[in-house]
Amino acid sequence: MAKFDLGRWLRWCVVVGFSCLLLVGCAVNPSAGKTLQIATEPAFPPFEFQGQGGELQGFSIDLMNAIASSANFKVDFQSLPFDGIIPALKGKTVDAAISSITITQERAKTIDFSRPYFKAGLAIAIRADNQNITGFDSLKNKKIAVQIGTTGAAKAKSIPGVQIRSFDSAPLALQELFNGNVDAVINDAPVTLYAINTRNLQGIKIVQQLLTEEFYGIATAKNSPNLVLINNGLDRVLKNGTYSQIYRKWFKTEPPSLPVKSPFENKSKAGAPKILTSIDVILQAFPTLLQGALVTLQLTILSVVFGLIGGSLIGIVRLSHIAPVRWVARAYVDFFRGTPLLLQIFIIYFGLPAILQELGLTFTFDRLTAGVIALSLNSAAYIAEIVRGGIQSIESGQAEAAQSLGLNSVQIMSYVIFPQAFRRMIPPLGNEFIGLLKDTSLVSVIGFEELVRKGQLIIADNYRVFEIYVDISVIYLCLTLLSSQAFSRLEVWMNPVKRHKRYDT
Repeated sequence: MAKFDLGRWLRWCVVVGFSCLLLVGCAVNPSAGKTLQIATEPAFPPFEFQGQGGELQGFSIDLMNAIASSANFKVDFQSLPFDGIIPALKGKTVDAAISSITITQERAKTIDFSRPYFKAGLAIAIRADNQNITGFDSLKNKKIAVQIGTTGAAKAKSIPGVQIRSFDSAPLALQELFNGNVDAVINDAPVTLYAINTRNLQGIKIVQQLLTEEFYGIATAKNSPNLVLINNGLDRVLKNGTYSQIYRKWFKTEPPSLPVKSPFENKSKAGAPKILTSIDVILQAFPTLLQGALVTLQLTILSVVFGLIGGSLIGIVRLSHIAPVRWVARAYVDFFRGTPLLLQIFIIYFGLPAILQELGLTFTFDRLTAGVIALSLNSAAYIAEIVRGGIQSIESGQAEAAQSLGLNSVQIMSYVIFPQAFRRMIPPLGNEFIGLLKDTSLVSVIGFEELVRKGQLIIADNYRVFEIYVDISVIYLCLTLLSSQAFSRLEVWMNPVKRHKRYDT
């Protein structure tokens, strides 16, 4: 008969009891240890921005961390452009978003909002020397800069005769005003005031605040289980004084009272079957996107023409026997091939006017001009190498034969070398044209409404990302296929052997 061991029995009781307590604890708080992917655009100070060390800072960031601590979950912030946040929520690639998203009736049909966490409103910012704009009614027939997909952009559309320039972030819109390219900016009042008080924008002033009364909310996908968790945490930080501490830290004043519920009820948008709705969205967007495609073609053709002229000259100079001249051409090619085209567009459109104005010179850039210059300069660097390679591919004996006939170096290059080299350059030039056709989408960052920007503006209204981007992809595919066929025909036409064979058949 086995002997009863009291100590061993007690140890087993302790282990079983402790395990039961863990199971009960997990059942009571299932969110413990859960990590939520929270989307934000860190370009909206003082709400969301990056500090000097690259860490996320701002009122919204502090508040979200406090909510997570109160509701016992963890936060993993994901940086996304503002116009991509709602599509990311719909696609459930993120769990929630806190990015100063105004609660609107249209958005409430697409996503769900928490209870409001901030009371805000729109403000009109103008240059300090502007005496003509005194309020919202003075904006008629003016140029207005806005951030794409915001309530400020929607408000600007109601102004008669307005010319709207949409940018990816509020700082870019304010920089456009600082450079004198627009008459005003419509943006959230706290953000504009913060930019004026803490940034190098002393030449800007607020002429009218709180055009609207708005509330920010934390956004989630429709019927997300995370919404209850977030609301519970937000309720706690509002009641225990944490919210007031965070508000005073960033705005140096006491917070206003906030409504308990969203101004607009979270409800699904009813409508036709999804496939019919998608077809309808594509058909409605197609005419607008075709307008953008024409602008894209215009931008590409102008840039390629100027790039071909400049690239041909630089490519010839790269073969010069004068070392300093050759080094300058090499430095040009290395710079424009070694730096991103996006940065070159920023430097040319935003940087040069700002620097010249700091020197006391009044200078502004038309967006088409700035886009063509940036794309042409970049394209010229690549075309220069194509031209250099094409010229070097021609046998040196032809130049020697032409020289023996009495032709000078310019005549040899013009009549003998370059025509043959150009025929060999057509395939890589075709690749450069097609690449440039797609690179024109980068000009959208300065508010130029080419094909991609037209699509982004449509998405900002209807949030139908998949349908619009499929539409844009099809248009780009058609443009590249047509371009490829055109260069193939040009190659045949420029080749006497192939041309004669084609005619003989």
